[in-house]
Amino acid sequence: MSSLGEKKVMKEQITFLVFGFFFLGMSGFLALAGMMADSAPPSITIIMIGMAVMCFCLSYLYPQFKQKDERMKLIREKGMFASFFAMMVYFIVFNLGLQLELIELSASAVVHILSTLMICTVFLSFVVFSKIY
Repeated sequence: MSSLGEKKVMKEQITFLVFGFFFLGMSGFLALAGMMADSAPPSITIIMIGMAVMCFCLSYLYPQFKQKDERMKLIREKGMFASFFAMMVYFIVFNLGLQLELIELSASAVVHILSTLMICTVFLSFVVFSKIY
C-alpha cells in the first residue's frame, strides 16, 4: 500500500515539473517573440517565469506539504512571515523609485513585477525554510 502512495506522490511531482517546464517554455517563447519584433518582451513574460518558479518549488515541496504535521505548519508560517517583510521592502523600493523618477514603468509592468516577486519570494522562502527545518 505504501508503494501506491509513493507512486501518487511521484506522479504529482512530475505533474508540477511538467507545468514548470511549460511555463518556462511559454516565457521563453514570449521573450523570443518580443526580441524578434525589435521590442521589449511583454510584461506578462515575467509572470510566466514566476509561475515556473512556483511549479518547480511545489514539485520539490509536494511530498513534504502532503504531510499535515507541525513541521510543515512551521515552514509555512515562517515562509509567509519572511515574505511579508520582503514584500514591504519591494513596495518601498518601487515607491521610492517611482516617486523619485529613478525608474519609469507602466502601472501594469509594476503590478506584473510585484506579482512575480511575491510568487517567487513566498515559494522560495518555503524551500529555504524546508531545508532549515
